[in-house]
Amino acid sequence: MSDIPPPQPPRSDNSGMPVPSLQDSCYVNAMIHFYRGELGRIMIWRQRLDVTTTWAITSTTSIITVAFSFPNVPHIVFFFNLAFVWMLLWIEARRYRFYDAFRGRVRMLESHFLVPMISQSQQLLDGEWRRLVCEDLILPSFKITAIEAVARRLKRNYVFIFAIILVAWTLKVFIHARSPIDSVEHFYNALAVHALPAWIACVVYIGTILTVGFLVVYVSRRSSEEINEFSGGNASLWRI
Repeated sequence: MSDIPPPQPPRSDNSGMPVPSLQDSCYVNAMIHFYRGELGRIMIWRQRLDVTTTWAITSTTSIITVAFSFPNVPHIVFFFNLAFVWMLLWIEARRYRFYDAFRGRVRMLESHFLVPMISQSQQLLDGEWRRLVCEDLILPSFKITAIEAVARRLKRNYVFIFAIILVAWTLKVFIHARSPIDSVEHFYNALAVHALPAWIACVVYIGTILTVGFLVVYVSRRSSEEINEFSGGNASLWRI
């Protein structure tokens, strides 16, 4: 009677989890459905981001139209424009944190599951990525801070909206001023509206510029880009 070798235990990675096989149809099908579900989830959150940006653009366009159509409308209307856009930016940043959290799962699956499937490399399935995905499924967590989310959305979209508001505010002050403005002092005095002192308007005006500039520089230095530009000659390989 020949000796039957004992079954070999499944190979484990550094995290102690058994390494799956690319030939296991149950595992592959489950991962494909998991990927499709997560992809659909981030698409929903991506649409929610577009909605808040649309609101910001629509409200800014409406306020600018009213401000320049009626000379009697004071430039204080841009105060409310800035406040409304900041509120929308904060709402969009909260939504972006959820989008980024689920996008992290999708990128994990693309990098560590789809790449091994495409390249047919079993070794690429090794690593602790499956343990990280399991932990994130059990206890979901944000991948970026709130301030970084605000800065990212500001850099992508809202910096242009704030720039348009500030330019429109400046033009409104110059065009509809009671007296010609030919100096910085005259411009400062023109910022006053009825009982609102000029220094409050000046603080809001300069504070918005400094805050937007700081956040854009902050995210540029401390956050990596979502999509990298092609470098070298790799771009030619993707031309159809």
